[in-house]
Amino acid sequence: MTSSQGESAQGQGALREQPVGLVGLGLIGGSLGLDLQAAGLEVRALVHRASTAERARERQLAMRIDTDPAVLEGCGLIVLALPLDRLLDPPAELLAALPPDAVITDVGSVKQPVLERWEPLHPRFVASHPMAGTAEAGVEAGLTGLFAGRPWVATPSSTTDPAALALVQELAAVVQAQWLCCEAAAHDRAVALISHMPVLVSAALLEAADQGGRAAGAEALVRQLASSGFADTSRIGGGNPELGTLMARCNRSSVLDALEEYQQQLKLLQTLVEESNWEALRSRLKHCHTLRPSFLNN
Repeated sequence: MTSSQGESAQGQGALREQPVGLVGLGLIGGSLGLDLQAAGLEVRALVHRASTAERARERQLAMRIDTDPAVLEGCGLIVLALPLDRLLDPPAELLAALPPDAVITDVGSVKQPVLERWEPLHPRFVASHPMAGTAEAGVEAGLTGLFAGRPWVATPSSTTDPAALALVQELAAVVQAQWLCCEAAAHDRAVALISHMPVLVSAALLEAADQGGRAAGAEALVRQLASSGFADTSRIGGGNPELGTLMARCNRSSVLDALEEYQQQLKLLQTLVEESNWEALRSRLKHCHTLRPSFLNN
C-alpha cells in the first residue's frame, strides 16, 4: 500500500504536543533537528560523545543536546538516527531510557532485520527509512531541506500501532517528504537494486579505472581526463565505506540477487560488443534512454 504526502494522517498535530527526541546527530539526525526546529517543534537529542554534543550545540541542531539518555524523558516521538550496526545491537542504557508510551522510529536503510529486532523491544516501534542523503557524515553533515520531495518509507507489520504509524507520517509531512508504505521485505529488495547494489557497482568502476589505467601505463591520464560523467557514476562508490559495508552486510541476500541481475545485464552488453552487433547495442541503449526518466521523475 502507498499513500502520498498530501493525505491526512490520523492524529494530525499530535507531533507538536510533546518534544521530538533524536538519537544521533549525523546527516539524518542533524538535518531532522534543523528542519523540525524551523517548523516550530521542540527538539531534544542524545549523542554519544561530549565533543559531538558541544559542536551540535554550536550548530544549533537541537534545543537540548546531551550524552545522558535522560534527555529523552517526555518525548512523544523518538527517532533512532543510528548506524545499522548500533541499531541492530542497541545499548541497554538506550533501551532503558525510551519511554514506553513514546513512538519509536528509525532511519535505517534496511528494514526487515530492524523490524524483527525492534518490535519485541518496544510496543510502539515503527520501522521507517527517509530516502535522502549526501556523501557527508557526522555532526557537520546536517543541513536544512534534505528531505523535501524525497520518499519517506514506512514498513509496518500486522502488529504496528496505527496511531504510532500516523505520528511518523506526520513527521514525514513536517519535513515535506513523500510518504510511502510497503512491506519490509519488498523495501529491502527494492533498495538493493536502486541503492545498495549501485554503491558496489560504483566502487567497481573506480577500481577498474584505477587498475586498468595502471595496467595500460596511463594512470595519470585517466585521472586527468575524468570529467562529469565519471564523477556522477563514481560518486556513491567513493562515499562512506562504513555505510556501504553495513548495507551489504545487513541486506546480503537481496544485494547478492541485485548483483547477479547486474552481471547478467553487463554480460549481455559485453556480448553485443564482442559480436560487433551495433544495431542491437543501439537499441539497448535507446531503451535505457527512455527508461531512465521513470526512475527520476517521482
